[in-house]
Amino acid sequence: MANKQVFPTKGNLMATKKSNSLAHLGYELMDRKRNILTREMMQLLDDVKLLRDQITETYQEAYDALQKANMTLGVISEMVDAVPVDTGISISYRSVMGVEIPKISYEKQGMTFMYGFESGNSKLDYAFQCFLRVKELTVVLAEVENSVYRLANAIRKSQKRANALKNIVIPEFEANIKFISDALEEKEREEFSRQKVIKATKDRQKK
Repeated sequence: MANKQVFPTKGNLMATKKSNSLAHLGYELMDRKRNILTREMMQLLDDVKLLRDQITETYQEAYDALQKANMTLGVISEMVDAVPVDTGISISYRSVMGVEIPKISYEKQGMTFMYGFESGNSKLDYAFQCFLRVKELTVVLAEVENSVYRLANAIRKSQKRANALKNIVIPEFEANIKFISDALEEKEREEFSRQKVIKATKDRQKK
């Protein structure tokens, strides 16, 4: 339906055609952005599934090792408290079609035991090693899952904007263009008919 507030003038016709062209361009850009982001996300989704399977197995292995260490040494909370907080994580970002995707850099720690050998054993060492692996996988999974979330959110917004342009904005512009064009053509026909009447009247007066 044409906008009732649009007046059928040549200036409005030119402006509406320009706005319509920009709306088509905007739709093409939104559609292209959505496709690129979707490809990027699909690549990451395969990584998410693989990482989740790996981290589930690694967590299970680590907790089993911790349980065995507790069974042989008793509750080892004091030795666990001796492990310092890891500060080797830093975050940077890369842009994909305007979407900021996180890149987590992790400086891996070596196998430096924070407890004395006389208070530990091989089972505790193995549990410590397992949880180091858990931490490394958690960092990678956090990066990938956060990237997928951001991409999915951007895809949803791009889809919403593309649909609005395709189904609302562009049809409205095209309806207005038709309305203005038809009105101007009708006006031209009326003017042509009026000029013919005037000419015929003058010809009769001359005769």
